[in-house]
Amino acid sequence: MEVKVINISGKETGAKVQLPDAIFAVEPNDHAIYLDVKQYLANQRQGTHKSKQRNEIAGSTKKLYKQKGTGGARAGSIKSPLFNGGGRVFGPQPRDYSFKLNKKLKSLARKSALTYKAKDNNIVVLEAFTFDSIKTANYAKVVADLKLTDVKSLLVLPAANNNVYLSSRNLKKAKVVTAAELNTFDVLNAGTLLLTTETVKTLEEAFAK
Repeated sequence: MEVKVINISGKETGAKVQLPDAIFAVEPNDHAIYLDVKQYLANQRQGTHKSKQRNEIAGSTKKLYKQKGTGGARAGSIKSPLFNGGGRVFGPQPRDYSFKLNKKLKSLARKSALTYKAKDNNIVVLEAFTFDSIKTANYAKVVADLKLTDVKSLLVLPAANNNVYLSSRNLKKAKVVTAAELNTFDVLNAGTLLLTTETVKTLEEAFAK
C-alpha cells in the first residue's frame, strides 16, 4: 500500500512510502485482537480490592437466637452473611489479573490492528521531525495543521524523542509512543495513526524478527 508523505504543516512533500503488506495488509484475526486487548486491560488493573469475610468482622460471636423453631434462617452470630453488616461470602480478594499470551499471537494482533487502520485510510505518514524545545504549543500546532484537533491521534516514533513526547503529554487526545512500545489497544483506541518514514522501516525490521 502506497501512502503520500506529508510534513508537519500538513502539506505534501511529493515523496511516497510503501507500507509493507506483511504488516499493513494481513488477514485480520479478531480473536487475537480480543485476547491482546483483554490482556492489556487486565494488566492495568491494580487488583487491590478486598472485602471482609465473617472471620474478619469485628463483633460478637454470640448465637443470636435458638437454632430451631423461630421460622427464620439459622444464624450463628451477627457476623453471618445473612445480616446487614455481616461478613461477605465469596467477596473479592487481592489478586493479579495478568495472564500469558504467546509472542506470535500478540504480533498477529498488532498486525491485524494496523491492517484495520490501513483499510480505513486512518494512517498518515509524516516527514521525520523534532522540536528544539519542550512546548505543548508546538505539538498542538502540528495536530491543528493536520486537522486532528478533535480526533484521538497516536504518533509512533522510531526512537525516544523527549522533546516531542513531553510536548504532547498535556494534550488530551494526543499520545506519543516509540515503535517498540506500540500495542494493539493504543492502535485501536486512536482515530488516526501517525507514522514517520523512519518508523515504517523500524516496524518492518521489528516484525521481521
